Amino acid sequence: MKISGWGRYPVIDSDIIHYHSEDSLFKSIDKHEPIIAHGFGRSYGDSALSESILKMRPAKRMLQFDQVSGRLTCEGGVLLSEILKTFLPRGWFLKVSPGTKFVTVGGAIASDVHGKNHHQTGAFSESVSEFSLMLPNGSVKTCSRSENKELFHATCGGMGLTGIILKATIKLQKVQSSTISQQVIKTASLRETFQAFEKFSDEPYSVAWMDCTATGDSLGRGLLNVGHFNDVGDFNYKPPGNFEVPIAFPSFLINNGSIKLFNQFYYNKNFKKVSNSKVSVDSFFYPLDKLKNWNRLYGQKGPLQYQFVLPKENSFEGIKEILTYLQRNNVYSPLGVLKLFGKQNKNLLSFPMEGYTLALDFKVDDKILSLLNDLDKKITEWGGRIYLAKDSRMSEEVFDSGYPKADKFRSIREHYGMNELFNSLQSKRLNL
Repeated sequence: MKISGWGRYPVIDSDIIHYHSEDSLFKSIDKHEPIIAHGFGRSYGDSALSESILKMRPAKRMLQFDQVSGRLTCEGGVLLSEILKTFLPRGWFLKVSPGTKFVTVGGAIASDVHGKNHHQTGAFSESVSEFSLMLPNGSVKTCSRSENKELFHATCGGMGLTGIILKATIKLQKVQSSTISQQVIKTASLRETFQAFEKFSDEPYSVAWMDCTATGDSLGRGLLNVGHFNDVGDFNYKPPGNFEVPIAFPSFLINNGSIKLFNQFYYNKNFKKVSNSKVSVDSFFYPLDKLKNWNRLYGQKGPLQYQFVLPKENSFEGIKEILTYLQRNNVYSPLGVLKLFGKQNKNLLSFPMEGYTLALDFKVDDKILSLLNDLDKKITEWGGRIYLAKDSRMSEEVFDSGYPKADKFRSIREHYGMNELFNSLQSKRLNL
């Protein structure tokens, strides 16, 4: 079967295996080598692609919920959207949520996804109490910060390379309404954007859209969105309908002219320097989820998303250099998203470090693939790293430079024999 990640690049042939039950799982995967677990397919690159793929979505039962502590135990194939639909009307929300709700719990743990509140709350693993992990020999280990903690810290952010996450217990947070009090701050330059992040760092949620086509003194201008749950309100939650992008758009529609027009329109539609509004959870956290298959907008090959983080002390100068370099080469991103990260955790391959992260979307072609190799070098020089869940092309050398605990992760893989069964295109490329 032909399959790809959300970025639609690369496309490979793979044998598809569907999860049926924990009892039959080991027999199902033992004959397929290499194999990788696959959730809902929202990782962009090749981290969930292999010669054999185990589809985990059938494992979607919610098993137990503690109304006092907010602890939810569920199978690894449960979607975050299913958790929201069930528990937001009861006054509970995810402690950490990525920019799409169509991610499985197992995938969120494996990628250690982050959200708009990392500067205060950290990554998804901060909400994880424990999980059950099936190892290559078929044994199942309970992993937490106190039990099999080596496996816990290798699996959170380990991109599915340590085993199969069967079920997990995560902690939800209590909220007082299902709406967000949102403030949008319009910035005129990269310096203003950074200053606004720091000024509003007490807000639990923050994210900035950046106009990547702005030049000169306007370089790095954007719209910073900050917000918090309203203290008073109802819990009426009805997920919005999706408009489906029916076919892959012709790739020539994504060009510098159309990108500049879109960015200028989006920036200038906000007339006020600061605006306030009450918005829905979906509008604030998951704006792109309203467009089903929005990756088709980028053409047959889809979007290549390039996300990196730089240490806080290097973030401003590093991002300024990267934006300038792209413009000098006449390359513009249709979508640039900037976030502030807090301190990094103890997980071996988790992406966030204290600093700023910028995600850029590009149309795949030979020119951008060549330019990104140059950006890799710049990010390495600035002491940063590239996000594995978005990656499909990084070299082993660049990876090792950004992830100093990579060798420890490799040794754990070898010790448990994980590298003999659980492999992806990405793990082979990065020698994991």
